[in-house]
Amino acid sequence: MSTLEIRGLEVSVITEKGPIEILRGVDLTIKSGETHAIMGPNGSGKSTLAYSIAGHPKYTITAGTVTLDGADVLAMKVDERAKAGLFLAMQYPVEIPGVSVSNFLRTAATALRGEAPKLRTWVGEVKAAMSALNMDASFSERNVNEGFSGGEKKRHEIMQLELLKPKIAILDETDSGLDVDALRIVSEGVNRAKASNEMGVLLITHYTRILRYIKPDFVHVFANGRIVEEGGPELADKLEEKGYAEYVGL
Repeated sequence: MSTLEIRGLEVSVITEKGPIEILRGVDLTIKSGETHAIMGPNGSGKSTLAYSIAGHPKYTITAGTVTLDGADVLAMKVDERAKAGLFLAMQYPVEIPGVSVSNFLRTAATALRGEAPKLRTWVGEVKAAMSALNMDASFSERNVNEGFSGGEKKRHEIMQLELLKPKIAILDETDSGLDVDALRIVSEGVNRAKASNEMGVLLITHYTRILRYIKPDFVHVFANGRIVEEGGPELADKLEEKGYAEYVGL
């Protein structure tokens, strides 16, 4: 069992006009096997939370703590956070020209496992993951995210998730840009990854459509840089019906 614990997290970003506070004291605990959905309007700080946990240099932690199984996440370098068991699926995955998907994945697996996976076994793992996500076999020889469609980028993210087996996965608007079929396939991949190693999931989204496939245990409403309401799946239904108007300005 693993636990990601966030306490009193405050985060700012430096702009031309000086620092701007974005997160204003976030408390959140995610345990193995749990799925937490964070929902809220644009600009509420949802993605800032994700990138701050992952260690993006754009964001400055001004207060609070983040621990994974008691270890201080904020004291770790970005690669150390990944090795500790954190995974971030980005809303806008970046391109890596000149690096094939197969080389990228095997290098990542080697870093996490401490040794290179046996080639024959690894090829089988990759083929199985690609098949489950309805990806053509030639995909593994393409450069990472270069020329990928939105759906291909998201499937590649979930393929990483299934192969690298993190303790806690942070999914930043994984549903954005996906059609109905791709949404179902990607969601099924998340569910498989969760089931295979009791992974904890922090799912950031605007909409409830992905929650029809990935069932949350807890729903948190984010507004003005903090969590303003918490509940179960029924809270997502309320947001679908009424929107975020009552939380704006809190």
